[in-house]
Amino acid sequence: MTIPLRVLIGCETSGVVRRAFAALGHDVWSCDIEPAVDRSNRHIVGDVRDVMQDSWDLMAVMHPPCTRLTNSGVRWLHTPPPGKTHDQMWRELDEGAALFDAVWTVPHIPRVAVENPVMHRHARERITGQPKPTQSVQPWHFGTDASGPDNQRKRTCFWLRGLPALTRTGTLDGTTARADVHRASPGPDRARIRSRFFPGMAAAMAEQWGGHATADACA
Repeated sequence: MTIPLRVLIGCETSGVVRRAFAALGHDVWSCDIEPAVDRSNRHIVGDVRDVMQDSWDLMAVMHPPCTRLTNSGVRWLHTPPPGKTHDQMWRELDEGAALFDAVWTVPHIPRVAVENPVMHRHARERITGQPKPTQSVQPWHFGTDASGPDNQRKRTCFWLRGLPALTRTGTLDGTTARADVHRASPGPDRARIRSRFFPGMAAAMAEQWGGHATADACA
């Protein structure tokens, strides 16, 4: 028995995760400050913190701005890149941490998933409870075709509340996984390429998390 859930996919413009949940019959909406790439009428342009105040059964925040929260970017807090100041770096850190904290601790949504790279200690100190990620996965864990879009290396961390860790659904072993994301050339499209999501992982999320929430509703 499938019970349609109200699902909010925050910080997503690609529609990859939204479409995966929609394929299983859920009432799903994406939200971002930018329009949807696929021009869907089930996308809300705005701040996810405003939209999440509505009634939702499950919220997955997939690409919150994380540049200042990650281990790979911690060096910029001490030596700012050209065109930035020390104060700007720390202000951006505070803003990114505030967004993560707001979606992670939202009280009235029972099932929450937040995707982000591993955080440095300055970021963790700004998050309620300083939570560690529940799990980390790779796109190829959910792929079956070596030449397909899921056969990529990109460590993805999930912070989960009210949801189980994802179980692998793929048959690949990682030996042929590509590193397109990490090798993205500097330029205007670099951020979009590095934050892209993967259909196999999205399908696993929709099936496993949607199924878990449906089971809860039937209990």
